[in-house]
Amino acid sequence: MPELPEVETVRRGLDRHARGRRIERVEVGRERVVRRTSREALVDGLTNTRIERTDRRGKYLLLPLDSGDVAMIHLRMSGQVLIADGGAARPAHTHVVMHLDNDSELWFVDPRTFGEVVVFAPDRVDVELPELAKLGIDPIAEPFAKAQLSAIVRSTARALKPLLLDQHKIAGIGNIYADEILHAARLRPDRPANTLDARAITRLHLAIVDVLSAAIAAGGSTLGDAQYVDLMGEGGSYQDDHRVYARGGERCLTCGRGWIRRTVSGGRGTHYCPVCQY
Repeated sequence: MPELPEVETVRRGLDRHARGRRIERVEVGRERVVRRTSREALVDGLTNTRIERTDRRGKYLLLPLDSGDVAMIHLRMSGQVLIADGGAARPAHTHVVMHLDNDSELWFVDPRTFGEVVVFAPDRVDVELPELAKLGIDPIAEPFAKAQLSAIVRSTARALKPLLLDQHKIAGIGNIYADEILHAARLRPDRPANTLDARAITRLHLAIVDVLSAAIAAGGSTLGDAQYVDLMGEGGSYQDDHRVYARGGERCLTCGRGWIRRTVSGGRGTHYCPVCQY
């Protein structure tokens, strides 16, 4: 958390408020957020550059700069990107501040400091950010054909839930949306992927696109910890539409007959209806 819909919501905010702006000055506080390189490398890489575009691959925010480099922001567990007027009081754990040319500031806030900000050369992405280079297809940012999904699921006997969480296969889906997608597709999370027939693959393909798109339209999901917010500090509302996630022991909203089960697989909580998912 945040997952693809939350990161895409932040990207859209950056596209409205930061695209085309020049970064005049940069402050870096906690060294941990620049652990891949250094404080000096981030300051030098961002200062006096213009944000040309706002992109996203999976859970990674990408800001191509007019220098030819790209700024990468990874929110991980608790990271936030916020915009504010210059000189506004900053929240605790504000680790990176970019001063923009319209007297506004972009803040990277991260209480748990698992996130990071990096400037890299795109032709060296496989060296500087190998995990980004190895990402699978992004089902929202890229064309995502049913044939591509079919090739992924039919090539393995892995259970569907860990397969959806594998960022090397499909980028951006995390624990929340894997549960919601599998419920919408009426598929058990422990079902072997290569047992899906053409109709089940069609359902899964539609569910991936529909659930992620609906979550983006709702501004993502803000859970009880309220750690995820958009660029303006507002929470999303898709949590109100969750059908199974975090609803263990409750009646299934879809079939009205089953009770949502919660299991733990690979240390991850998994929620599903044993009646309408098979």
